[in-house]
Amino acid sequence: MSKRIIASIIAASILIIALSFQLVGSFIEGDEDETDAMGLFSNSEKLEEKVVERGSSNKRIVELSLEGAIIDNPSTNPNPFGGGGYQHDRFLKKLETIKEDASIKGVHLYVNSPGGGVYESAEIHDKLLEIQEAGKTIYVSMGNMAASGGYYISAPADRIFASNDTFTGSLGVIMESINYQELANEYGVKFNTIKSGEFKDIMSPTKEMTDADREILQTLVDESYQQFVDVIAEGRDMSENRVKELADGRIYSGKQAVENGLVDEIGFREDTLKALKEEIGGDPQVFEYKNNMASFFNLPFAESLMPNSEIRYIEKLISQRQGPRMMYMYTE
Repeated sequence: MSKRIIASIIAASILIIALSFQLVGSFIEGDEDETDAMGLFSNSEKLEEKVVERGSSNKRIVELSLEGAIIDNPSTNPNPFGGGGYQHDRFLKKLETIKEDASIKGVHLYVNSPGGGVYESAEIHDKLLEIQEAGKTIYVSMGNMAASGGYYISAPADRIFASNDTFTGSLGVIMESINYQELANEYGVKFNTIKSGEFKDIMSPTKEMTDADREILQTLVDESYQQFVDVIAEGRDMSENRVKELADGRIYSGKQAVENGLVDEIGFREDTLKALKEEIGGDPQVFEYKNNMASFFNLPFAESLMPNSEIRYIEKLISQRQGPRMMYMYTE
């Protein structure tokens, strides 16, 4: 049996197990005592801190990392790939804790993300604004990529750093679906749809998109695009016209982003932290929150058999199975 066939069998098995696991999670959701006892699904545990650099406990800097797609995979349904993946609820909890902690004066946010959902990105953006309103300074350090939604959440920062080789930009909104009507027709597969209104099956993969369908969806995308433009204009103190010149969906290098005013300075994580410590002043303690959300599955054998592209595809099937939606996402 070839390696690729074995990989395909494993991939299918993982997908079935993951979906079954999520179904079980939906049944036990809401029973906090049971989930806490299991230690698998609960997101109610207290955030534990780890001191990175000693200093004043009354003047502290917290280091946060946002890595991966900004998509809400509820804590009851952990992503079975990687080190637990991005946990949206947990990240929001960290932001709320930071806002309420008077000892925290600065936030060092590391962003390494191609973006994600419009809704999730807006949630993080608004939380960061609340943190600033509480009198705290936010510096962003962009990693290999901080594109689309990754830039959306970075825009309100007091200062943004990126390396020359960072990929950022991709400013805009995208909404995609797959249409397999012709393929189904070729194999004699027919679909019976009973609907209450003309547009109830809009973006259905079993029918061609009409001009009326496209017009409706375009208005939704345009609304979210305008919201993106407003966020950049406010966060970067730019005119709307200038933002729209830059927000045509193209990707920018860190160097280009600095030249266009989307990023403040070229630098890495250590440069960002050093600048933030100087801004805060004194001798601030630097800490981070421990990551206690372990992945339910640890599959090094699967990773050794499946190409990364296949793992990412299966991950996408699991995390985006609810159907097409608007995304602030850089698409390769």
